[in-house]
Amino acid sequence: MTVDQEVPLLGGDVTEGVVRVGDTVRRPMRPHTLAVHGLLRHLESVGFDGAPRVLGIDDRGREILSWVPGRAPHRPLPGYAATDETLVALARLLRRLHDAASSYDPPAGAAWDSEATSNLDGPHDLIGHCDVTPENVVFRDGVPCALIDFDLARPTTRLYDVVTTLRHWAPLDDPADRDLVQRHADVGRRIALFCGAYGLDREQRREVLPAARIRFERSYDAMRTRAERQGEGWARMWRSGVGDRIRRAQDWLERNWDDLDAHLG
Repeated sequence: MTVDQEVPLLGGDVTEGVVRVGDTVRRPMRPHTLAVHGLLRHLESVGFDGAPRVLGIDDRGREILSWVPGRAPHRPLPGYAATDETLVALARLLRRLHDAASSYDPPAGAAWDSEATSNLDGPHDLIGHCDVTPENVVFRDGVPCALIDFDLARPTTRLYDVVTTLRHWAPLDDPADRDLVQRHADVGRRIALFCGAYGLDREQRREVLPAARIRFERSYDAMRTRAERQGEGWARMWRSGVGDRIRRAQDWLERNWDDLDAHLG
């Protein structure tokens, strides 16, 4: 790759026009980009090394971020993405992110991407990533080491970010909708493993399933609204059946509630 050669980066569901140029990533500016830059600069200032660095704006008006070396798994997921070791490492990475972000005091009026998003009720305690999907986790030597694509970062709670991460990695999903390597996962055990590695106490663990129930309902409404208002990638996901998948996951959660709850007691 030459210094100025642009290589399209594929695999994201929503953000289009993302390219790699040398050791940088160029992404279209959005209304929330500057708010995200404030968070990323704070993470750098406190020594968190698991996120891209903000390098500026290029002459085409695109944000410039540092390229994070490694590989983000795409679907179908590779076997290493479903191991217990990966789950534990991811929980610890998320905890480090939260601890670093908890000291960030964003400027008043920061324009986060908060329209038609799901969240939990009550006060927020940090700016969370809110989208820790496999595609947004960078692995090196089979270990999750960084998070990318902070577009959905916004004021939230640790619990919400934990539940959102478990949605994809436990996974909280109907077995028919899971990747092959996750098809027969012992989800209750994996939830407990993640919560233990993150550092949730017993009382906090008891909040995980109720929070997941709330998130499913609000996520369905948020996805449908974004598909209607914003179109593009959101509309494609909705047409592909993401709403039906959320409903199936809701039903699966209710049917398996007692078993999952037993692991968190």
